[in-house]
Amino acid sequence: MKILIVGEGAREQAIAHKLSQSPNVEEVYLCPGNGGTRYLKKCTNLPQMTQEELLDFSVKTGISYTVVGPEKDLMEGIVDLFQAHQQRIIGPHKDAALLEGSKSFAKDFMKRHHIKTAAYEVFDDFHKAQEYLETASYPLVIKADGLAQGKGVEIVLDYESALTILTEFMVQEKFQDASKTIVVEEYLVGKEASIISLYDGNHIVPLWSTMDHKKIGTGETGLNTGGMGSITPNPHYTPFMEEDFNKNILLPTRDGLSQDGLTFQGILFFGLMMTEKGVYLLEYNLRFGDPETQSLLQVLSSDLHEVFLSLLSGKLKDTPLTFQEDGASCVVLSSAGYPLDYKKGIDITDYFRLCPEDVTLYSYKSTSEKDRVLSDSGRVLSVVASGDKDEATDKIYRFLEKVRNENLYYRNDIGKI
Repeated sequence: MKILIVGEGAREQAIAHKLSQSPNVEEVYLCPGNGGTRYLKKCTNLPQMTQEELLDFSVKTGISYTVVGPEKDLMEGIVDLFQAHQQRIIGPHKDAALLEGSKSFAKDFMKRHHIKTAAYEVFDDFHKAQEYLETASYPLVIKADGLAQGKGVEIVLDYESALTILTEFMVQEKFQDASKTIVVEEYLVGKEASIISLYDGNHIVPLWSTMDHKKIGTGETGLNTGGMGSITPNPHYTPFMEEDFNKNILLPTRDGLSQDGLTFQGILFFGLMMTEKGVYLLEYNLRFGDPETQSLLQVLSSDLHEVFLSLLSGKLKDTPLTFQEDGASCVVLSSAGYPLDYKKGIDITDYFRLCPEDVTLYSYKSTSEKDRVLSDSGRVLSVVASGDKDEATDKIYRFLEKVRNENLYYRNDIGKI
């Protein structure tokens, strides 16, 4: 079978790598993929295409099914387009994609279906939001309503900082249309967990829990990023938390999707906060997370291709999932200065050339020139290894100590806080 993956990052490469290991997969096409694809067997990059061109390629090439990585394509309706032409595709239709694409839509869904989440208010008027913040209790969380590449969330400790963020979001339009509407949310104290789940339209099947490290600085400090590393399983996700999640979040989500006519075949990502009062849902994503996917697929021992076929046919409940015994870690290398100003065109060839067998590399957006791979984004590489969180990260850090590049930065505490 031939499979198409839409996207250009490390997440898409991790999915491609896992699918290519299936004996029943002939070829995996990535559009557009990146410079690191050259190191993957059975994987081929395609030139950048529109959704209509991708559909045409899928029909003419005999693609078995398509996997969509970026949220933007889902919001723009690629699933609706493919399904209208009887092409199988993993992901939500445009209406369901609003659960990720609009924070206010998602929060209203949670409230309507009694899903455990933080108290919130929604504003599309700057002055009304300002009036609310003048008398509010702090700290609070301010979120851009739309897609902001994981960076449109700010914790504010007092009115002055809240007004600054409010002005950046709504007046200066820091995230363009995405921040014209905001969600002001109760601040929850606890540990975060990501639960990436498979959804066949009837059943939601969670994979292992993961822990993401969002901040750029050691000790979870500094600016938010797209993610600087991840580990699986999440050591803070206890059986008690899992039971609470299943009862108060997963099951009402499943029922709510059915009641609202939002069922689909794809991925449900639950962003959780685990507090002294139990588990709260922070957000939904409707696709694989990054960098959670890189560590998660490292431990999945089931044939991902066969799992996806079960998902598309509505038979997930009858498909057992197996995982490696210990776990895995992922450390992200970023260009120095990320997430603000950063350098592109960094030569990362030596990382691939010198990578040991017990470490796996995935490239973010990059280019391939002759025999070199050059970076083309703020995050540059995902470095992944198997083992418990200490063993896995030690493997990664030993490798990174041997291959140094002054233009690249990584946190040295992934999985250790």
